[in-house]
Amino acid sequence: MAGGPGTLRAMNDRAALELLLEHGTLSRTRLGNLTGLSKPTASQLLARLEAAGLVIATGTSEGSPGPNAQLYALNPAVAHVVGLDVTAARIRAAVADVTGRTVGSYELTTAKRTGGGAAAEGTVRRVVRAVDGAAKDAGLTRAELHRAVIGTPGAFDPGTGRLRYASHLPGWHSPTLLEELAAALPMPLAYDNDVNLAAVAEQRRGAARGHDDFVLLWNEEGLGAAVVIGGRLHRGSTGGAGEVGFLPVPGATLVRQVTRANSGGFQELAGAQALAPLARELGLAPERGHYAEVAVALVARAAAEPEDPRQAELLDRFAQRLAVGLASVVAVLDPQLIVLSGAVLAAGGERLRTLVQAELAELAAPRPRLVTGEVEQHPVLTGALETALAATRDEVFDTTVR
Repeated sequence: MAGGPGTLRAMNDRAALELLLEHGTLSRTRLGNLTGLSKPTASQLLARLEAAGLVIATGTSEGSPGPNAQLYALNPAVAHVVGLDVTAARIRAAVADVTGRTVGSYELTTAKRTGGGAAAEGTVRRVVRAVDGAAKDAGLTRAELHRAVIGTPGAFDPGTGRLRYASHLPGWHSPTLLEELAAALPMPLAYDNDVNLAAVAEQRRGAARGHDDFVLLWNEEGLGAAVVIGGRLHRGSTGGAGEVGFLPVPGATLVRQVTRANSGGFQELAGAQALAPLARELGLAPERGHYAEVAVALVARAAAEPEDPRQAELLDRFAQRLAVGLASVVAVLDPQLIVLSGAVLAAGGERLRTLVQAELAELAAPRPRLVTGEVEQHPVLTGALETALAATRDEVFDTTVR
């Protein structure tokens, strides 16, 4: 026998919880209609989930014929997770309840430090401080969080446990860092590349919904990509899949020892740091400031002033440079979709997307559709929370009464 009544009941419970997650609130009748369960079975299911603390009664329906129906929803207090988005300049943390609602946040500015044990110790303290800050803002303590997911530039090599491809991230390269973080945070802890997490956000909530094969190109402080094949992130043997900033490309000086330089041809050609020199070459005067913020301002103005020949030329050349690198990606992966994400690409909007699409059609045989990312607010943090929530819901939803 493949499964008895307990297995069927567990499947129905899980289906009901997923429907409540999707719809927010449901009546017993509506839940029965969506699951195909009879009214008595739906009532028993809801009573079982309510007794387990997974479901709560939230009120009654109004405005429909007949008596008002009791409404049920997932109990948001069942579980909370924390996500962290780490850069060299700051750590941004947020706490979400099991329904996905963000209930607390915290941002910690970080000081640049060199590698070594002291820096690692400081990194652990800063991570814990960010977690505690977001938990406090949510009215919780660190001990009440069920899972944490941390997004960083680069990736932790599964073979060595050390961060690779992100030499610019001070304090994160100690060989004992992961063990120290695990000891400091009393919850399951996972790590992923920041661009991978942005792709998760777009896959769950944004422009890549319904796509099993896509590439997300990210351009902010660094230039990178996330690769999704068959619905799953492809990370590579050392976590370095998608580090397209290191690609040698036509039009850029050949960079050797790329990990030591923390740069490569595509990064030098189309990364944020390339926009100010390009603007000056065209007779435009970029403002002073951090190179990524300068790049965002330049691209946004160029997209907003297409009637200005110099602004139009800036955006055209930037689009050409982006297409040069994407042509190599497309030739190898042939994705269904390319999502343009990160603040620099978002600043170009539809105009930049159209220019890159047209240029790529000239350079590559496959012609995937290009779209602009839809998750505008903190996509890396959103992806970290979504990753943590998926794992936590699997655990929590499996605690239903058998």
